Amino acid sequence: MRKIFDITGQDREHFLQGLVSNDVRRLAEGPLYAALLTPQGKYLADFFLIARGDTILLDIEETIAAATVARLNMYRLRADVAIAPSALSVFCGTGPAPEGAMADPRHPALGWRLYGAQAGEDGSDWDALRVAHLIPATGIELTPETYILEAGFERLNGVDFRKGCYVGQEVTARMKHKTELRKGLVQLAISGTAPVGTAIEAGGKAVGTLFTQSGGKALAQLRLDALEGPMTAGEARLRAAEAITKA
Repeated sequence: MRKIFDITGQDREHFLQGLVSNDVRRLAEGPLYAALLTPQGKYLADFFLIARGDTILLDIEETIAAATVARLNMYRLRADVAIAPSALSVFCGTGPAPEGAMADPRHPALGWRLYGAQAGEDGSDWDALRVAHLIPATGIELTPETYILEAGFERLNGVDFRKGCYVGQEVTARMKHKTELRKGLVQLAISGTAPVGTAIEAGGKAVGTLFTQSGGKALAQLRLDALEGPMTAGEARLRAAEAITKA
């Protein structure tokens, strides 16, 4: 389930620009995917931002909505900004786009999002799409221990390295420019199944965590040097598939 909020007030763009990972000044071009981070650069929330007249819509997973809005309000101070539940809902799909629908900014395979009276989805197999295209999901692959570059946010158009300062920007920029990622979101071939969150082992050592599974493939957060050999997660057997998210 998704929740939609209206962000209004004269300072709404400037307020968000100093907080989120993407460049809010680009909202006139279409929806943005972005994250809110801790000062230490770790994930707190991911969401879509959409310009609609004198309002910016915040489209966010319901399970993290209340905490995220509370966090945003904590930063509001004296800014002319108000955040309130919207009268709008979102309907998502991958078939022919209805009039007024907007392309999902993360990946063309994820279809479109329509903001209006109707809520829900068109029956697309979202897990299969996410596994096929290395798309992390809120509360599954994206957790409070996540660094967004390890989750592929650059590839998903969710981070801008030229926009200037925002909360967590220093750590994110350092990971981009001064270090080589040693772990990240990967697609693995899987034989068998195991619960989401099962530890992945190689050579008797923990090397990552297993997440969403579909069609003989799985998403995992993994040490990249473990891709060279066989792995297990509970009773499931794993091996490298064809793609690695490496921002």
